[in-house]
This record gives sequence, structure tokens and C-alpha cells, in this order.
Amino acid sequence: MNDCLNFQLIRSKRRRKTISLHIRDGKIVIHAPHKASKKEIEEFIREKETWVIGKLIEEKERREEWQKAFLPGEKFLYLGEWYPLEIDESGHKEVTLKLSFGNFILNKDHAVEVRDLFIDWYKREAKEKIEGRVRYYSDRFRLFPKGTKITGAKSRWGSCSRDDRLSFSWRIIMAPVRIIDYILVHELVHIKEKNHSRNFWSALEKILPDYRERRLWLKENGHRLWL
Repeated sequence: MNDCLNFQLIRSKRRRKTISLHIRDGKIVIHAPHKASKKEIEEFIREKETWVIGKLIEEKERREEWQKAFLPGEKFLYLGEWYPLEIDESGHKEVTLKLSFGNFILNKDHAVEVRDLFIDWYKREAKEKIEGRVRYYSDRFRLFPKGTKITGAKSRWGSCSRDDRLSFSWRIIMAPVRIIDYILVHELVHIKEKNHSRNFWSALEKILPDYRERRLWLKENGHRLWL
């Protein structure tokens, strides 16, 4: 087994009978039955090794393809729409980065810190809009988290802790609203169902009948939600 293949192992005490493997954002996650031996898990990974390495390379290349250079005219995602970057040559000190009239406007004096400015801007937007959407769905479906926070997570779009605290990556604010809603509702349902059992997917489907389509979009386009 390739020693470079670091992975997160999640054991299930429930009905899981087989070992499965998932890759997202360069992270390998193994789901295994609680009683699966270390040897069984290593053999499973060894069988998948060629495929895993290929997928990791493919994902890295896709991410590099979408890596931003922060040049004038380059487009950035916000709520599923693309907006070009424009440099403000006037040097107005009160403005560092803003979205105005269909363009991201960057003060020329802050070009060196542009990536950090974008991240800060996305975080502010994410906090405002995501917390608002969480409140909407929470009130509507009586699923009340004990808190909601925005994080810089790269390998997870969202999570629900054991004590019902929700966390969401600021990156999801780049996605269309319907995709953001899927991520939010997914984690809200975990307040009721802590794992991905049939009951979980059934509860999610009652709220979002087209959740499979939204999940597929995220799987196919998640690499674009990147700076």
C-alpha cells in the first residue's frame, strides 16, 4: 500500500456491511463496519490504489485549472453567477473590494492583498446570507441548531456536530442559491438523523424532492468553488 495515501477512517456501529471510499478536495475518507479489521481495510485500499491515485491527480489538475490569478477581466463566482474583476485606478481609500454594477471593483492600492480581500468579502456575504437561510429552513421545518458559524474548511461544505452546531465553508457562497440550500438543509436534517441512513435521505427528500440533482451539481462543479 502506498504510504502517501493518507486517509480518514470512519467506523460505523450501525448496519454498514461493506467498506467504501470517497475522495473530495484531495481528502480520502474510508467508511468501514465497526468490526472490520485493519488488514481488511488495508487490502481494500490496496485494491483501489491505482484508481485513488488517478482520481487525486485528476482533482489536483482540475483545481489548478480554476486557481485564480486575480487579473483584470478574470471572472469570479458569487451565488452561481460570474462577475469580472475591474481595477479602480482612482485610489479611493474608502473602497478596497466591492461588487458593483456587475463587476468586482478592486482598489489599485490593494492589489497585493487581493486574495485575502476576496476571502474576507466572501466570508461576510456567507455569514449574512447563510445564517438567514438557516433561520428560514429551521423555522419552517422545526429543526433548530444551537449555533451556526462560517469556516475556512476546504474538505467539507458543511457539518453538524453531535450537539447540533452547524458549520459551513464560506466557499459555498459562490454556488447557486439552490445548491447552498441543499447544503444547509442537508446539515439541518442531521439534527434529527445523525448518520446517512435511509431515514436521513427520506427526511431530506421530503424537504428537497430534487436533492439528488442538487447533490450531482455539487459533485460535478464543486472544484469551481475555489480561489
